Amino acid sequence: MKSRALIVGVSGVVGSALASKLLAEGWQVYGLSRGHSAVPAGCTALTADLTSEHAVQQALEGIEVDKVFFSVWARQENEKENIRVNGAMVRHVLDALGSRLKGGHVALVTGLKHYLGPFDAYGKGEVPVTPFREEMGRQPVDNFYYAQEDEVFAAAEKYQFSWSVHRPHTIIGYAVGNAMNMGQTLAVYATLCKHTGQPFIFPGSAMQWNGVTDMTDARLLADQLQWAATREQANNEDFNVVNGDVFRWQWMWSQIADYFGIEAVPFSGEMQPLEGRMQDAAAQWQQIASQYSLKQADVNKLASWWHTDADLGRPMEVITDISKSRKAGFDGYQCTRDAFIELFDKLRAEKLIP
Repeated sequence: MKSRALIVGVSGVVGSALASKLLAEGWQVYGLSRGHSAVPAGCTALTADLTSEHAVQQALEGIEVDKVFFSVWARQENEKENIRVNGAMVRHVLDALGSRLKGGHVALVTGLKHYLGPFDAYGKGEVPVTPFREEMGRQPVDNFYYAQEDEVFAAAEKYQFSWSVHRPHTIIGYAVGNAMNMGQTLAVYATLCKHTGQPFIFPGSAMQWNGVTDMTDARLLADQLQWAATREQANNEDFNVVNGDVFRWQWMWSQIADYFGIEAVPFSGEMQPLEGRMQDAAAQWQQIASQYSLKQADVNKLASWWHTDADLGRPMEVITDISKSRKAGFDGYQCTRDAFIELFDKLRAEKLIP
């Protein structure tokens, strides 16, 4: 009998990679989203406003699944609102499915802000000593990741299903309109630099430029999600997930520049965030899109300046230990440079960059 999965946030960078993987392996896949973006071919699209309990119940009426994957959030004006809204979205889905989930599995994707704190208090508290390990637990701050976890834990006890929590670092992957997508943002930035003559300046901090870091390919995260949902040893566990290699941005910046045929400007020692320098990007991108017949002329559907600034501007080292999932049997690996190059190739093939 086929495994039947519901992916909440199916059109996002994680959800789309997971849907493609599960469909290729013969799963029946339902994708729940707001309906603003296309879902992978073969996925049964379900549409609902996840903040509405009634809308979610209607969308999921009669749907029978044994695996649920959450990779969704809605950014609010502060963390207390993030907690209220994002916690409710998880609760609405799990309560709508209810006892149909008995004996099944629910996987929740969060991230390293579990250790760093939310955007409201990003790195302002006492950040644990790196590399981050799952046993470090929660920070003493409000965090919507914790609220989402608590909703999963409570529903697991009530409806008798197993769970897993997955904590990627910054994700490299393909998704149009995604709010947290560094790979696409850097592709757009490099393209703008090439076609307007702007210098390809690293926007982040000295710590990120000089220090060692890691990242997570969306396809590798999809591999871990499927693994955890189908392995008893992964039940009721939290797992970090990164590619398995490390790098310094001072090296990776030149690799990205080489791909686009531009010069990587040496780091000046001062942060130069993208959000403050991309005031003309919308008009410039419309011209580039028209010149090269690109599919997406709205730069804001491809790039998220604020999120890339937040990741590259971190004042502390961010690196992850993945021993726990290795010991449990997950052996996935992805070269991060290759992940960037493969994403850029796909963006070109899809006519999203020239």
